Parts: sequence; structure tokens; C-alpha cells
Amino acid sequence: MTGDVQGIAEQVRDAARRGVGLRIAGAGSWLDAGRPVRTVETLSLASHAGVVEYVPGDLTLTARAGTTLREIAEVTRAHGQWLPLDAPGTEDGTIGATIATASWGPLATAFGTPRDHVVGLEFVTGAGDVVRGGGRVVKNVAGFDLVRLNTGAWGTLGAITEVTVRLRALPAAMRALAVAVPDAAGLARALGALRALPASPYACELLNAPLAHALALGTQPTLLVRVGGNAELVRALGDAVLGLDHARAVDESMWARLREVTGGDAWTWRASRRPSEFPSLWDSVVGALDALPGALVHASPLRGVVRCLVPRAEPAAACAAIGGMQPARVIGEVLPDAAWRVLPAPVGDRLSRGIKRAFDPHDVLNPGILGDAR
Repeated sequence: MTGDVQGIAEQVRDAARRGVGLRIAGAGSWLDAGRPVRTVETLSLASHAGVVEYVPGDLTLTARAGTTLREIAEVTRAHGQWLPLDAPGTEDGTIGATIATASWGPLATAFGTPRDHVVGLEFVTGAGDVVRGGGRVVKNVAGFDLVRLNTGAWGTLGAITEVTVRLRALPAAMRALAVAVPDAAGLARALGALRALPASPYACELLNAPLAHALALGTQPTLLVRVGGNAELVRALGDAVLGLDHARAVDESMWARLREVTGGDAWTWRASRRPSEFPSLWDSVVGALDALPGALVHASPLRGVVRCLVPRAEPAAACAAIGGMQPARVIGEVLPDAAWRVLPAPVGDRLSRGIKRAFDPHDVLNPGILGDAR
């Protein structure tokens, strides 16, 4: 455990003086995500770890960037609380990287994305200044814009060194259920039933047939549903879902298995449209990937987002598949160089370039990871 923020700031200032870019790294599991980074040196925050402050009564926790999600889960579980962020991969990922990349998983259906959990940040700008935004108490909204700017900025505005998050009460019970949906009509009926539940499910993921098979859930597209709350509510919601055709209970560990399978070594991107347009989005995505054996697809229907994982041996086919998903909005995660050239850079507008220059005037932090911001 270390708290040497000034040491991190000095490393950034030194890189700026030498005109060298820095690749910011936490656990290192997402170093190949984002557009290629123009740099040869690494700024590692892995050892900058540990819980700084935890006040269960305020439902807030402050941790250094290198703290793993596993450690946060263990600390908060002892007080009947949790941080419902379940980005793809394992809990060995760090809180800093999760916030910097704004990575989220199935629990976003009920609890939102990282921007809905972060109430304060400390970060080091590209000029080597240590800046704080937000606060350690949920009621404190000072500097909220700085928090939102850096959440999902992929470290291009500042190297996140400390994060304050809002926690939730750990539900008394949770239950996992699987519903096979062999056709469009079955999917429509199942989604309609879920929307009519007296309480929204914690998560609802639609898996294509290969992904369902990989999780031993059968050979048909499958809805994986997670309900939570007090025991009586969970029992009622679970029984309602079990009333659907082709529904069954599965072990709660299925969610961890899904998280690990979809955090693997693949070309990965997301396509999204309005939730009301989800059926046509799903059909277009699955159709575009039909020619790619081994492609895994999962989606959050209630959010209108589909995530695609394609074997890395097929870069040209991945590019073609992305092109066939219009007019959906496509956001890359891990892609071959050719695919990044197909997608527009998220920081190509004048405002984004101005913000980048203000926080990182020497283009030191993760240069190029979001495209050309100069």
C-alpha cells in the first residue's frame, strides 16, 4: 500500500519535460483496449492501492486507484453493503481502471454505469497538478463536472489516483434464472413479462446460442435474469419469472461465469440503439455475426445495448461485421487497427480537443487512446 501521489505527479512532470507519453496502467488487464497508444513508457498505479476511508453510515468509500474490486467487495460485505459494478473480467480489476474506462456490466440495468456511482475523484493532470473533484460525502456535489469528465476519459485528462464511490445496501437475497427464447415471439413475451414485474430485475442479459452453450445453459438464445431484495420479494419475482415458458432456476454463480467468459481474449465492441428498438438491433447484430464462428454476443435489452466478442483471428471479418450494424451507434473496446479507422474518434470535436489541451497540454497521458485529440 502506498499513498505517494506526489511521486506520481513528479513522474508525469518528468515525462512532460522529456516530451514522452505515458501509458497509464492498473492491473494491466485492459492495456490492449482502446485505440493504439503512442507511447513507450508506463505509469503504473497498481501499487497505489488501499482503502483510504470507509464510513458505512454514509454509504461511501474512498480507495486509491490500484485497489481491486475484490478488496472493495470484501471490505463492504462485512458491513452489509456493496458496490454494484460488474465490469467484464474478474474482481482482480482495479477501481481506477474501472472508472477511467467507465466499464460496466449487467448490473447497470438496475444500478447504472460508473458515472452513477462516483461522487469524488483525485487525479494528476498532464501538467503534473494534483486535482480533486467532488467529495467524500454523497451530498457534496462541488466539482461534479470534473468527476463526470474523468469518468470514461480513459486517463486522457488525468491519471486517476483516488476514487470515492457511493455504496448500496447488500440485498438480503438474490436469485438467478434462465429463460430460453428460441424465437422473436418468445423473446418479446419474456421481455414484456419482465417489464411488468412489480420490481425491476437487477440484471437481464440476452445471450446468443453460442454463449448460452459456453455457459452450459443449452443451445438456444437465453435470457439470464437476476432478481434481488428482501427474501419475500425475491421469492415473488423468481416465481413470476419461472412462470414463463422454458424458464428454470440456475446457480447465482452463473453471473460470475458470464463475467469471466465475456472478459476474454477477443475483438470486442458495443452497439446500441433506443431500448424500444432493441429487437431490430439484436437481429441486425446477430445477422452481421452469422458468418463468424465462435462469435459471442450478450445484450442488456432494457438498456438497448449489445456487446459483441469475435475471435481475434478474424480482423477483416470483424471490420465487415461492424460496418453491417448501422445505424446503431458502435463503440469499440478492443479492436484491430483497421476497425478503429472505420469508427469515428470520440474526441474529434472542437470542445473535446480544447478540454484535452486544458488538462494535458503536452499530450502526455495515454496519447491516442481516444483518437487524435490535438
